[in-house]
Amino acid sequence: MTGKLFGVGTGPGDPELLTLKAVRAVKGADVVAYFAKQGNRSNARAIVAELMTSQLEEELGYPVTTEIHRHDERYKSAMAEFYAQAAERVAAHLDLGRTVAVLSEGDPLFYGSYMHLHVRLAHRYPTEVIPGITAMSGCWSQAGLPLVQGDDILSVLPGTLEETELAARLDDAGGAVIMKVGRNLPKIRRAIATAGRLDSAVYVERGTMADGHSIRLADKPDDVAPYFALVLVPGWSTRP
Repeated sequence: MTGKLFGVGTGPGDPELLTLKAVRAVKGADVVAYFAKQGNRSNARAIVAELMTSQLEEELGYPVTTEIHRHDERYKSAMAEFYAQAAERVAAHLDLGRTVAVLSEGDPLFYGSYMHLHVRLAHRYPTEVIPGITAMSGCWSQAGLPLVQGDDILSVLPGTLEETELAARLDDAGGAVIMKVGRNLPKIRRAIATAGRLDSAVYVERGTMADGHSIRLADKPDDVAPYFALVLVPGWSTRP
């Protein structure tokens, strides 16, 4: 008998936005695994901190984040090896019959690192994915910003896209969520301006977290942004 793997969505940051099912999975797990930049605390681990009792912990520390460009072969090689090794570390617990809950900020199958374990392990072990509230949902709720309505098309865009492609996709979108902001904010701001939508764009930082806040992107005085930031470009042009 092997253990069971859970991919657990921890939501956007506020512990009160954990689902009941996620709470049960974390509390009932033999092992709680989570990703983190080496030397940094895991935000997903912080979200479930009050649920931790006697569970074993498996921290999966990224070997590289932004130090090497994501298109660089060294980055691709290092991350592929890391995810393969992380999967086997989790598999070792499963082979001992332990239940493992792998934490994922937001939703596990939406831009989540958990996906790299899922595709390597779900065909080998009993697996259940517990959805979580996405970062974008938490951010537009914190900002109180209606995003799309009726026949609007919502586009979810990574801020890592080239500036010209970002602008073109924004020009064609009803509403848009731009993720992976961080150091890409200057480029994102220029692309939104090129698409003629800077006046309506809203910057949200650490949505639903204790220190979260939002501001019109045009009013943000600098281009400094942390990892936990999104830019929202609303649709629903006919709203009253």
